[in-house]
Amino acid sequence: MSEGINLLNRCGRPIDADRLRGAARAALDGNPEYERSTLSVVLTDSTTIRAMNKQYAQVDAPTDVLSFPAEALAQDSETCGSYLGDIVIAHDYASDQAQATGAGLGDALCLLAIHGTLHLMGYDHDSPAARESMWVAQDLALRASNIDKAIVNRYGNIEEGRAPNEPDG
Repeated sequence: MSEGINLLNRCGRPIDADRLRGAARAALDGNPEYERSTLSVVLTDSTTIRAMNKQYAQVDAPTDVLSFPAEALAQDSETCGSYLGDIVIAHDYASDQAQATGAGLGDALCLLAIHGTLHLMGYDHDSPAARESMWVAQDLALRASNIDKAIVNRYGNIEEGRAPNEPDG
């Protein structure tokens, strides 16, 4: 189920790697354009993701998840899909946020993997129509991962200034 999802646990914290890979794969599955795509998920810490957020988004603050789309690569349709890019998750940030909101950490990490994967697929939440489309796809992937979609409301409502239901992306 999680073929083609590379996982790098740089934070060294215990995680359910198969579940996390499966969540990212759930976002890809069901969409013929992306079913054979691959990507990487990197688990790191708040200090590292803050530096990345500052360098790439000009935001000097930690966040829970960042997505980095890959450049278009040549695709051999017989052997592989396209490489979509990298998702970087700050494990400690996500853990703190999950604890503060009563969300399970495993579910929160899966939500972030799904959310980041959808960004790599071109989804966004920068307008009401785009947000609706992304949330429908996110709900489908959460359901396929056996995660109650209510986690979006719990996990996404912790930070002042962030819209309800919105993990960072």
